[in-house]
Amino acid sequence: MHTSTEPEDGPATILIAAGEYHETVNVTRKGPLTFLGQLPLSAAKNANNVRAPFANPSVSPFKQNLVKIWDNKFVNGSDDATSAVLLVAPSFDASLIGAGPTGAPLQPLFGNTDFKAYNIDFENRAANFSISQALVTDISYANASFYGCSFASYQDTWYTGRNGSTYVVDSVIYGQTDYLFGFGTAWFQNVILANRACGGGLVAWKGTNLTDAPGNRYGAYIADSTIVRSPDANATTVTADKCFLGRPWNDLATTVFLSTVMDDSIRPEGWTPFSSARPVIMNTTFYAEFNSTGPGGNTSARIPLEHILTPAQAADFTVDKVFLEHPKWIDFSYQF
Repeated sequence: MHTSTEPEDGPATILIAAGEYHETVNVTRKGPLTFLGQLPLSAAKNANNVRAPFANPSVSPFKQNLVKIWDNKFVNGSDDATSAVLLVAPSFDASLIGAGPTGAPLQPLFGNTDFKAYNIDFENRAANFSISQALVTDISYANASFYGCSFASYQDTWYTGRNGSTYVVDSVIYGQTDYLFGFGTAWFQNVILANRACGGGLVAWKGTNLTDAPGNRYGAYIADSTIVRSPDANATTVTADKCFLGRPWNDLATTVFLSTVMDDSIRPEGWTPFSSARPVIMNTTFYAEFNSTGPGGNTSARIPLEHILTPAQAADFTVDKVFLEHPKWIDFSYQF
């Protein structure tokens, strides 16, 4: 997709008609860019003229959009970024994930200041199982927000990269292994996390310091959301008591669950070390929950390191406090 007729730093909107689009979408422009997916004429609204939520865990199978953007790449000896369906980053080097505690080298760039997508299903169809890392998003050195969308893969579905800030609302994210992972700051509001199977953790975050990632408060924050077994999970796949909320990609990881309904897939201890090579979760890691409910929301047997937040402590975790501002790149008028 190209917006060459628009100024690089000016706003642009792309209207996307119903259909399936097999491609990799690469957004490098700096100016605000909005993708608007076509909605059905019959999109139901309530008495207040507001559409019903896209992410409704009581509806099975979950809703789908008319617009689908997909690809089928997976990682085979290359950087994870090469498999992403949607990249929002100022350059290829900026999209790279890299290895080790600090990842790819810091880039002196910032990309899109305000990318938005509405009513689009993004999917990596590399396989109908966890073949390898197969990303849907790679959002690095950019601000991006998503409304009424879905993101589907198995391993590493969602990536918020270095100096990236992302906001996802009223959306569904499908995965199996570390399917929320990242290096930046990500807020997930009223989303469904749909477990196709269980491996690693739902979240694998990599914390960093202000020297390695200046201007970015890293962490994954999941609020008013629902964790369920995916309706498209293989019938023979066992998820009950098999899933961890997360594991630390490095020892500075931050993950917070706020008022989230958790099904019976979540293990009582909640969190797990990253691997046998790193068998201990260090106290520099910050894992926290507030008001978790559902069969998997019983926090009485969680690991001792976890923080069970009081209402006063939970009040420190809001969109404005996490992003250190009231983000102008978020559409707070979106209703569902």
